[in-house]
Amino acid sequence: MSLQGKVALVTGSGQGIGRGIALRLAKDGADIAIVDLNEDKMRKVAHEIEALGRKATIFKADISDQKQVYAAIDHAEQVLGGFDIMVNNAGIAQVQALADVTPEELDRIQKINVGGTLWGIQAAAKKFIARKQKGKIINASSIAGHNGFGLLGVYSSTKFAVRALTQAAAQEYASAGITVNAYCPGVVGTDMWTDIDKRFSEITGAAIGETYDKYVGGIALGRAETPDDVAGFVSYLAGPDADYMTGQAPLIDGGMVYR
Repeated sequence: MSLQGKVALVTGSGQGIGRGIALRLAKDGADIAIVDLNEDKMRKVAHEIEALGRKATIFKADISDQKQVYAAIDHAEQVLGGFDIMVNNAGIAQVQALADVTPEELDRIQKINVGGTLWGIQAAAKKFIARKQKGKIINASSIAGHNGFGLLGVYSSTKFAVRALTQAAAQEYASAGITVNAYCPGVVGTDMWTDIDKRFSEITGAAIGETYDKYVGGIALGRAETPDDVAGFVSYLAGPDADYMTGQAPLIDGGMVYR
């Protein structure tokens, strides 16, 4: 229970990796602000957190909108009585050949994956400083933030950008006692990868499931990643054992990309 008494906000926590992170942080003692676009899914996660004996609140927000991100953090502080941990988890994937990317597609993924992370860093840091306290900011990058992947080129570029923001923010906010790190998952068995596999099938003609199986087959540990695998590492980053770690974006992918 190393997070006992802490308040964490997790974006994109209505499902998938975000849900896994929210539940793990709650199990470790934190009260959770669940931020997503789907209210029904958020309510279900809130009930799961409350069943663990922790407090939960939900807030509907589009992370690409700076004002909504600030409002989500204000809500977490007001309802849960504090604010200690920001997990910028929400994001979208895009499977598209570089030659076919449209301005609208580029704008949308950059606003969500890059802009959403920037607004989360900015708003969380301002709140920590206003509260005159240390804080933890944790961002979602990816193996695609270390290696560019064909048909995932623009997505990869946004996850490289998250690593850059993480490094810059770590330097800018260190003097305020704020650490900023990222986590870089691989192939996680969630709805996002179902969508990625489907898009690969549409573009390449591969059978449904073939692309997923191909990537999973390249994992040294021999299985797909689960949200719990990611959540355990995020809990470490959120806890006191990671107090001397900042500006880093470690891979947690079962052995796919090596740095």
